[in-house]
Amino acid sequence: MSNRVVCREASHAGSWYSASGSQLNAQLEGWLSKAESTIKPARAIIAPHAGYTYCGGCAAYAYKQIDPSVTRRVFILGPSHHVPLSRCALSPAEIYRTPLYDLRIDHKVYADLWKTGLFERMSLQTDEDEHSIEMHLPYTAKAMESHKDEFSIVPVLVGALSESKEQEYGKLLSKYLADPSNLFIISSDFCHWGQRFRYTYYDESQGEIHNSIEHLDKMGMGIIEQLDPMSFTNYLKKYRNTICGRHPIGVLLNAVAELKKSGLDMNFSFLNYAQSSECRNWQDSSVSYAAGALIAH
Repeated sequence: MSNRVVCREASHAGSWYSASGSQLNAQLEGWLSKAESTIKPARAIIAPHAGYTYCGGCAAYAYKQIDPSVTRRVFILGPSHHVPLSRCALSPAEIYRTPLYDLRIDHKVYADLWKTGLFERMSLQTDEDEHSIEMHLPYTAKAMESHKDEFSIVPVLVGALSESKEQEYGKLLSKYLADPSNLFIISSDFCHWGQRFRYTYYDESQGEIHNSIEHLDKMGMGIIEQLDPMSFTNYLKKYRNTICGRHPIGVLLNAVAELKKSGLDMNFSFLNYAQSSECRNWQDSSVSYAAGALIAH
């Protein structure tokens, strides 16, 4: 029996973001310095998972709302891009590497989640191929650096969940969301527009294509801010907006709805919105990014 610690390597470092700790640190500091801290301390954030040159500036607005002095556990819910998954999956790793410093997985919470029978175990290969969780690790490490030995992470890969499963996982995770020492990071980009994404919705009344995309995204963002899971589901059914983290978002909205029943008042606000490029014709394509934070009153 080997006692070797299983580590997930920073597989997208050097391509999606800098593999140099000092360069990465400087970039993150630059983006964070431009964002304002307006609704601290966040209990949850929604932030994008694209390459940092595209979305690093946008993501900073969400990460700026984190208070490292109260956060002791960081749940990261990311969608599965490469493997078909109808449930949620946990990592086989114990350590997640980043160019800044290593992050450790919370064994106790993982054991508790595993006991529910609702989770699958992903392979290390699946974990390292997937970028939706990894893209939040350097930002998490940076936001938490003043308390870097005092927190653990709980990465959860979220599959293509049915509405009832979103509800089930939301209910399960709501007790963790109720605890002020826990932070939830919801990994999602917004509209993927263009023929390469097989999505070309265009409302001409909005003017240019990029204005139509922004209008569509902001309609969805407004619905998320209402914290009503059913309205968000209906919006997705109606417009089919290609929000890749729709299931992690659905789980969060259901967790909040569960806590509302017991009288916990929460508020969500989006703080930044960006597009990778401005689409003006049918040959163009773009991905949208949004950053926001949830606070409890």
